[in-house]
Amino acid sequence: MQRTLVIEVPEDVYEPLAKTADQAGKTPEEIAAGWLATAAQKSSDDPIEKFIGSLKSTVPDWADQHDSYLGDALAQEARGEWQKEG
Repeated sequence: MQRTLVIEVPEDVYEPLAKTADQAGKTPEEIAAGWLATAAQKSSDDPIEKFIGSLKSTVPDWADQHDSYLGDALAQEARGEWQKEG
């Protein structure tokens, strides 16, 4: 089932959307729908989702930025910068 969604976006959001649509030979609506579908799929497939809210943390944006934090930690480990506590 498809639904219709009408949204208003600021000019600085619309312009890159329209440019991308023009380059792809699609409408801005088609591009926006694809972007929304990708974002929805990405958020629903998050393996960390089940842990959000179950851990105490002093990092206020952990739930939103966990991929970034994990990536940073892996990069540090690869460079030999990771130090184990203990």
